[in-house]
Amino acid sequence: MKNCIILGSGRSGTSMVAGALAEAGYFMGKRLHRPRSANPKGFFESPQINRTNDALLRQVVPHRSLFVGHWLHPERLGRYHMWLARVPLDTVIPCSDGLHARMRKFVRLTPYCFKDPRFSYTLPAWRPILGDAVFVCVFRDPAVTAQSIVKECDSPRYRGLPMTAEWAFDTFTLMYRHILNVHRHDGQWLFLHYDQVLAGDGLARLAEHLDADVDQEFPDKSLRRSEPRVTPPSAAAEVYAALCELAEYQPRGTS
Repeated sequence: MKNCIILGSGRSGTSMVAGALAEAGYFMGKRLHRPRSANPKGFFESPQINRTNDALLRQVVPHRSLFVGHWLHPERLGRYHMWLARVPLDTVIPCSDGLHARMRKFVRLTPYCFKDPRFSYTLPAWRPILGDAVFVCVFRDPAVTAQSIVKECDSPRYRGLPMTAEWAFDTFTLMYRHILNVHRHDGQWLFLHYDQVLAGDGLARLAEHLDADVDQEFPDKSLRRSEPRVTPPSAAAEVYAALCELAEYQPRGTS
């Protein structure tokens, strides 16, 4: 089994892929987020990993103050919201010795499989301690992803964050541009479309990529709740086309 990092925009199927590996023997964190309506089968994310990636991103992304920030700056991201960040391509994210020491503790137990959309931005800070870990990038139609992000943010846990489709598309585009332009040229990468995982052929490729047992029954087609209702902006569409090519996936409705 190979150590691995699962990344890609939130609401794109990363939890489904991580869940298919949950019984394979991977260490995913001492404690994982509990399932809730957004992901009834689980998120398979460690709050400790999230907090570490949040600490990295807060250095370059404006964020709310802890107690009154949602009143003073509702447009800023709060605690645990950095999976919605929009980070320009040329941004350098520093990593202190203290953060690196914290990160090294996570990779002591192997084989590990860590999943967090924030890795789409923070991966360069983690690379020095990941060794020969391989990478799995999961994605789906940007219109479906954006719709799901807007819906997810319409809840009390986001405390009035004014999420819009434009913001959601920007997050999608920037996360995958970091992966395509910055990250993927170093290391072993597997690109998987959400629909490939549901169809089963993506899981076979995942098992081969990781040399791990994959739960073929974990993906649940009944949870595929959304169909695209809007046309994505050209930037998101271009990124999506590049991802589909790397995954050898032909989007529905194309010939």
